[in-house]
Amino acid sequence: MTLSNGNNNGITAIGDDGLGQQPWWVEQWMELINGYRFKKRLERAWGYAREGHVTSIRFEGRRVHARVQGTDEAPYKVKLWLDVLNDEDWGYVLEALTQKARWSAQLLAGIMPSDIERAFAASGKRLFPFKLQEVRSECSCPDKANPCKHISAVYFLMGDRFSEDPFVLFQLRGRNRARLLEDLAEHRRKALAERAAAAKEENKVSRSEEATPLPPHAAVQDPALWWRYNRSLDGDLVVITPAMEGDTGLDAAGELPLAEDPRFADARSTFLSNLKAHGQASAQKAMLQAMAAGG
Repeated sequence: MTLSNGNNNGITAIGDDGLGQQPWWVEQWMELINGYRFKKRLERAWGYAREGHVTSIRFEGRRVHARVQGTDEAPYKVKLWLDVLNDEDWGYVLEALTQKARWSAQLLAGIMPSDIERAFAASGKRLFPFKLQEVRSECSCPDKANPCKHISAVYFLMGDRFSEDPFVLFQLRGRNRARLLEDLAEHRRKALAERAAAAKEENKVSRSEEATPLPPHAAVQDPALWWRYNRSLDGDLVVITPAMEGDTGLDAAGELPLAEDPRFADARSTFLSNLKAHGQASAQKAMLQAMAAGG
């Protein structure tokens, strides 16, 4: 079969074997028409598609125009289209596509990414129609039902076209292959430029910080400030408690390298005991002062 994207007509038909095994995105498209409740009409539409009654299918902008030979001498005119996304919606989609190089690579290889709808989720729209009524169509035949067998025949053949070129669905949503790839390239260039600018600014800030180091804290130059706190404490935010057993400064310091003399066997233990008692007394005093300041 052939289906042209220009103005040249192409005779379109499905072989005797039907569509055969198709990619998932074609099956999803076909599920819409196969869910149509008038099965006899679908059977006749399938016969039209298989026997070559669809004499031409072509794109004109974002719409599909077809000619289907019916019972009249002149073929019926069929139009088929989807609601297009506006520029703002496409901006969200393109940004999502840019962030995942795999999506662009698969599309270029003629494969519809299985999670492509995630790229459209940011815009609140869908690539695939959710129900058959979302596929807009017209036919010049006298049948008032929509879709009629002529529209349905074109619908079947569109599924075959999708298997060859997944970009057709994008074209129906407002971006043909050339425009989509051009927009993707532009978004990638902008994203790279923004990342480069951000990295440059980060390096600039980093060099500035290295060139002008922060001044040292006042306590570094005046050790007396280590033991002084002149601000009042908020009792609702600060809880002051004594150190738990085994959690004092001496415990954290570990074994102290003190000299030992056999003549004064108890000197080491006595010194450490006195030091610990002094520390506890100082800690208790400091806690009382702190609590008084906080009150």
